[in-house]
Amino acid sequence: MKTTYINNNSIARLPFSGSRGHLSKLKSVIFALLLFSMVSCSKNPETYIKHLDGYWEIEEVTMADGSKKEYKINEIVDYIGINDSLKGFRKKLKPGLNDTYFSTGDAEALELKIEDNQLNIYYSTPYANWKETVLEATENQLRIINESDNIYLYKRYTSIKIDLE
Repeated sequence: MKTTYINNNSIARLPFSGSRGHLSKLKSVIFALLLFSMVSCSKNPETYIKHLDGYWEIEEVTMADGSKKEYKINEIVDYIGINDSLKGFRKKLKPGLNDTYFSTGDAEALELKIEDNQLNIYYSTPYANWKETVLEATENQLRIINESDNIYLYKRYTSIKIDLE
């Protein structure tokens, strides 16, 4: 077995170790790579739109102060319907059996807008107007933050099916 010793003269000849200029260039390259990877990994809010349509039940709310409220059972679910012009509505529904729902009778008009690389939902009723921002939307999960900095975590609702035969 051959042993190799490194002395101070050998260390000086290692790449990027002898010159501050080379070290500075290496730092710049590493910084550029990290920046590129962060930008390329950032999520495109347009991809969230296709996931919004459908039935959602609230799973958890994280309040602005950090406290959390979990929802184990929901008597009401939200239905979000969106058309091709990025307008639609959100309606509160009470689920029944076998894909039946009972409506609360009211709906909130909504419009989706992409602003500052975020997907914003603008709601309007005869009584109020407000905005929420979609933080994440996948096939089975939806995270939204409101103007009070409360974060709502929803899961896709699956209806209760009972074979009555």
